[in-house]
Amino acid sequence: MTAPGAPMAAALGPAPQGLCDQHIHVGSSVAPHILWSIAHQQGFKLPVRDYWEFVDLITVNPRRDRSLDDYLRILHEWTERIQSSPMAIERSVYEIIGKEYRGSRVEQIELRFNPMKRNEGGARDLDHIIHAAIRGMDRACLEYGVKAGIIFCLAREFTAELNEILVEKAIMYMPRGVVGIDLAGTEQNPMELSDSVGRYARLFARAREAGLGTTVHTGETPATSGEGVIAVLQQLKPARIGHGIRAAYNDEAMKRLADTGTVLEICPTSNLHTRAVRHLEEFRFILGSFVERGIRFTVNTDGTYLCSTSLQREFSLLREAEILNADELERARALAFETSFIG
Repeated sequence: MTAPGAPMAAALGPAPQGLCDQHIHVGSSVAPHILWSIAHQQGFKLPVRDYWEFVDLITVNPRRDRSLDDYLRILHEWTERIQSSPMAIERSVYEIIGKEYRGSRVEQIELRFNPMKRNEGGARDLDHIIHAAIRGMDRACLEYGVKAGIIFCLAREFTAELNEILVEKAIMYMPRGVVGIDLAGTEQNPMELSDSVGRYARLFARAREAGLGTTVHTGETPATSGEGVIAVLQQLKPARIGHGIRAAYNDEAMKRLADTGTVLEICPTSNLHTRAVRHLEEFRFILGSFVERGIRFTVNTDGTYLCSTSLQREFSLLREAEILNADELERARALAFETSFIG
C-alpha cells in the first residue's frame, strides 16, 4: 500500500494513490443493492417492488432532482430510515469503507451521520446505534488497513437539547473513533443567519475544548450567498467548512477564510447535481478564485452512490475539465491528510 499522504503521480493518472475523503455521508454512500438487502432483511415496507425502481428512488437524477432540498428529501425519507437499526448502521459503515478503498484507494476516511436519525425517534437506544457504527468501522479498518473516523452531525432542525446530547455522545466516544462534529441541514434566510448560527456557539466551543474536530455545512446554496460562511467563521470558528462555495462571491468571506486558514470541503459532483453550482465553468470561477486568494480546500464526494461518483472520479473531473492543474490537485489531496480530524 502506498503510504498515506504520499504524493500523487504528477499527471493524476487513472488510479491515484493515497486519497483521503473528509466529507462523505453514511446516508448517501451505501450501494443500492446493499440498502435493498437491508430493507428486505428488516421487513422494511418500500413504495416500490422492483429493484431498479428502488435505485431511481434513492439516487439523484439531474433531470428530476434540482435542489439541495431534493437531495435531503431522499436522505430523510428513505436511506436514513432504512439504516435505522444497529444491524443496518453497522453494515452500512462497513460496506462504505471497504468499497471506497477497493474502488478509489481511499486510505483515510471520515464518515459523518446523525445517530439520532438512526434510532427511530428514540425507539431504539442511541448508544446501541453508535456502538454498531463503531463496530462496522473497526471491522473494515482491520480488513483493509485504512484509517477511519466518525463525525456526528448536529441538525439545524433539532432542539438545543438534542444537539447537546449529540455533542456529549461525541465526546464520550472519542476514545472509540468519533473524531468530530458537524452542523447540517437547510440554512436560514441570510438576514437571520447571525442569530441562528449563534445558537450553536457554546456547543462548538465545548467540542473544541474536548479535542473534537469541528466542521459546518454552510455557503452551499445561492440563497445564503457568503453570509453563512461569515456568520459561521465569526461565531462557531470551525476548523473546516462543508462546501462553502458561495464564499467565492463575497469578498469579505474570502478574506476571512484566507486569514483564518479554514479549510473548505469541496464536493464537485454533489454541487452540480443539486444545482448549487450551475456548470463546470462556474466551478472554474469558484475554485480559481479560491486558488488566487490562497483559500485552502480539499476534494471530497459528499455522497458516492446518491450522486453516482467516487473520490477518484472527483479528482478526474477537475483534472479533465482543466479546472485545476496537477499541482493544485496534489495540494488539495495532501491537505486532506494534513487537516484530517483523524489522529
